[in-house]
Amino acid sequence: MTQLKHNVIANYVGSIWIALMALVFIPLYIHFMGIEAYGLVGFFSTLLSVFALLDMGLSSTLNRELARLTSKPGSEHQMQNLVRTLGFIYWAMAGFIVVIVIALSAYLSQRWVRAENLSPGTIQQAVILMGIAIGLQWPVGFYSGGLMGLQRQVLLNAVNVVMATVRGIGAILILWLISPTIQAFFCWQIVASGLQTLLLGGALWRSLPVGRKKAVFKFSILKDVWRFAAGMLGISILATLLTQTDKILLSRMLPLKMFGYYSLAGVVAMSLYRLIGPIFNGVYPRLTQLVTVNDQASLKALYHYSCQVMSVMILPAAMVLAFFSKSILLLWTQNPVTAEQTYVLVSLLVIGTALNGLMSMPYALQLAHGWTKLGFYVNLVSVIVLVPLIFFMTRHFGAIGAAFVWVILNCGYVLINIQLMHRRLLPDETLRWYCQDVGIPMLCSVLTAGIGRLLMPDAMPQVVLIIYIAGVSILSLFLTAWVVPATRRWMLQRFYKKEVSCES
Repeated sequence: MTQLKHNVIANYVGSIWIALMALVFIPLYIHFMGIEAYGLVGFFSTLLSVFALLDMGLSSTLNRELARLTSKPGSEHQMQNLVRTLGFIYWAMAGFIVVIVIALSAYLSQRWVRAENLSPGTIQQAVILMGIAIGLQWPVGFYSGGLMGLQRQVLLNAVNVVMATVRGIGAILILWLISPTIQAFFCWQIVASGLQTLLLGGALWRSLPVGRKKAVFKFSILKDVWRFAAGMLGISILATLLTQTDKILLSRMLPLKMFGYYSLAGVVAMSLYRLIGPIFNGVYPRLTQLVTVNDQASLKALYHYSCQVMSVMILPAAMVLAFFSKSILLLWTQNPVTAEQTYVLVSLLVIGTALNGLMSMPYALQLAHGWTKLGFYVNLVSVIVLVPLIFFMTRHFGAIGAAFVWVILNCGYVLINIQLMHRRLLPDETLRWYCQDVGIPMLCSVLTAGIGRLLMPDAMPQVVLIIYIAGVSILSLFLTAWVVPATRRWMLQRFYKKEVSCES
């Protein structure tokens, strides 16, 4: 458990730091380049998500297999061969991505992106640079999955913290001192992506146990892992359709400036994954180990504990962001127009992302058992029903309609997917998940943030507004932690330890 705590803490430190980097640098990117050029940065993020399909489930497979093999003595050479084999495929895909993006650059710049101030030539140059940056960034996910499976997450986050700082500061210096253009921005992304991949690749190979033989590519490894990898590929394809269709359609249907606002709202909403990812990445390898040794009692306890901690970490933050979105955006960007255009989108996307985050630990439990069929079929049904809905809502209601579909999608997951999962895994635990793990902390967070918003005066100085929102956030976090058994027990233990220490 000590290693698990260290990993979760390291994940949070890394995620919070990376979020702070975005908080500081994104307004500066918009200041130097303009909102339309920042729309291309959002398009870059969309391309990264779309090309995640070519991962083919390999990074998740590497994570699970390394976590499983660490519980089996004498598997050192097998682990090295696994990394060598899957890594070869991954690098081949990286090269393929670069070729595809460059080949499509003319079409994307002339027929897809709708710009008012940027010329097609400028956009094409930016897209070509995007392709190279994506290719060099691509193996980061693979190496990160390996380090997470080995539970070397402290090392992983150390590298990511350093690179997030270097990436952000370097971009600002180049935009400020050399050229405030989108081309200069992506040139630096190429350098930073290559360096991050090099560091993480070296860290993974140094973290693997030393084997007696040299690592080699083996087709037999692909035969052993293909079922899980294929299941993850299917889930990834459908999840990408569900999460990126709105962005793909909006990048085509809306002016680049408006897409820039939607991208900004997406960045704010996706910042919640900085709170979700650390728990998932820390707990998932441990769940896999408990499944491997068939320790059902510990598995059940860790599952509910992690679900409750997840609720405490994301629900108070999400509700404060949703209720105070306009004020927070104005404080952050110092731009009333940007805040006015973006705050409704932020509120909707944040609510959907919070619901999605609540499903992350049940999803980790499914993957720990190697069960990918449920996620695949649920996502398949969702695509059939919701992709046409995304198109309809985007066409008739624009960005707000697309954001609302994200809420509908994740409400469906919470209401349906949990019940289907607990019929097979940890039966009779459905009611406990809905009430104790999620329902009570959600009600507490909504009431605290909602009442705080109703009581907020119409006009306040910025310093007072910051203090007020911070106070509501702290109160919401404290009350939500208190109504959840896992965190209330932790708080009481800390209180009584301090009390004993004072008396002694």
